[in-house]
Amino acid sequence: MISFAWPWVLAVLPLPLFVQRFVRAAPPLEGAALQLRFLHDVQGLESTALSRVKRPAYLLAWAVWILLVLAAAQPQWLGEPVRLPVAGRDLMLAVDVSGSMEQDDYRLNGRPVNRLNVVKAVAGRFVERRDGDRLGLILFGTRAYLQTPLTYDRATVRSMLDEAVIGLAGRDTAIGDAIAVAVKRLKEQAQDDRVLILLTDGANTVGNIAPLDAARVAALAGVRIYTIGIGGAVGVRTPFGILAQVGSDLDPATLRAIAAETGGRYFEATDTEQLAQIYVELDRLEPSVRDSRSLRPMHALFMWPAGGALLISVGLGLLHVPRRTGDRYV
Repeated sequence: MISFAWPWVLAVLPLPLFVQRFVRAAPPLEGAALQLRFLHDVQGLESTALSRVKRPAYLLAWAVWILLVLAAAQPQWLGEPVRLPVAGRDLMLAVDVSGSMEQDDYRLNGRPVNRLNVVKAVAGRFVERRDGDRLGLILFGTRAYLQTPLTYDRATVRSMLDEAVIGLAGRDTAIGDAIAVAVKRLKEQAQDDRVLILLTDGANTVGNIAPLDAARVAALAGVRIYTIGIGGAVGVRTPFGILAQVGSDLDPATLRAIAAETGGRYFEATDTEQLAQIYVELDRLEPSVRDSRSLRPMHALFMWPAGGALLISVGLGLLHVPRRTGDRYV
């Protein structure tokens, strides 16, 4: 349907009639300003040309005025309503890329892979499902880095996750610093639903802030933290091809305390299936769409009446251009 952004402008349409009715015309000038030898030609031009164009010019002038007023009223075409999702989450992923993540104690598609590759595959699918959310990515080891700020561009977040390299941020584990970086970025946003998903296979060994202190800051900032511990007492392949059970420096008590402090939950995954199920559970706990709203696409149409007024004005000007026939203007 067609509507007007400024319909009140249409009230000026009869303005020329009021001007013609109530505003007095300027009195004619008395006396001759110029002495012309070809005065009779000019007088003939005036009487002939004006009689020829007076009525069409009057109608065209009205057409120009009407079209200009319509253009000023900002006509627009409104399309059919389109329902758009409203994001309910600012969600940050913090992924451990310390040295211990290179252990190949997981299996993916029947093949042994290291822990980081499993995280890339499973967390990547989780990112793709978060339609409408703003996502960010933090990589941490000895230090914590913001790899991707909060964005609706899920493809970029997935790409940056796939490009993560073990040891990129150092070989140790700074869980507290990763939480602090996430809280800083999340509290800058006006969004109420702020979520951090922290995945690690080790205990905090370095950093400028203790994990529980960082968790208390997160709770004050309204950030929920879901912690995921991977690894544990699992089988790893030795250089001789023998599976052996090894321990892990995973600290489930601290991760559980971080989650409890902020109103989140702690999960532990010792295999790929468990990790995938954890992300499915996170989808349920933190649904990506909270509400929806309708939007009608709008296309501006003011250029059409404005263009029409311009063309008619050009035609109106051409009507006033005299044509010479022989030694006279007609």
